[in-house]
Amino acid sequence: MGVSGGAARPHGRAACCILEASEMSVLARLGQLGIELPQAAPPLASYVSAVRTGNLVYTSGQLPIEDGRLPQTGKVGADVSLGEGKALARICALNALAAVDSLVGLDSVTGVVKVVGFVASSSGFNGQPSVVNGASDLFAEVFGDRGRHARSAVGVAELPLGAPVEIELIVELG
Repeated sequence: MGVSGGAARPHGRAACCILEASEMSVLARLGQLGIELPQAAPPLASYVSAVRTGNLVYTSGQLPIEDGRLPQTGKVGADVSLGEGKALARICALNALAAVDSLVGLDSVTGVVKVVGFVASSSGFNGQPSVVNGASDLFAEVFGDRGRHARSAVGVAELPLGAPVEIELIVELG
């Protein structure tokens, strides 16, 4: 896969060797970032992890499950710090990408359309947007401009299994 012509390149760097997020496979981009895509987690109840309709893929809500378990439970602002919540949102986002990859392959994704983040929040906590940035930032790192999206960040009283964060993802396919 070559570098497309016409794009401005920084001075002093060989154009042949600079690949932007949009110019390489998504899995290669993840590798370049040092990120390992997990296996898609099996659904925990009566649903599927992702579904395609037309040129869109919708994921079910993804919890921050690593190696079959939640690394942390509780509410952000009490049991879980804002920084920990942001890191957990990033794990949710990786799990959402794994669900998309298992259904259609990540290289068919032309853009991230919308992210919905649910944050189990302690009373008075209003930093939900900062927590969900953990997911949004990952999509920008992986997809570049194609990772820019609409978003909702919602504070809730409880999430399944006591998870602090849950992320839903909608992507467009080419």
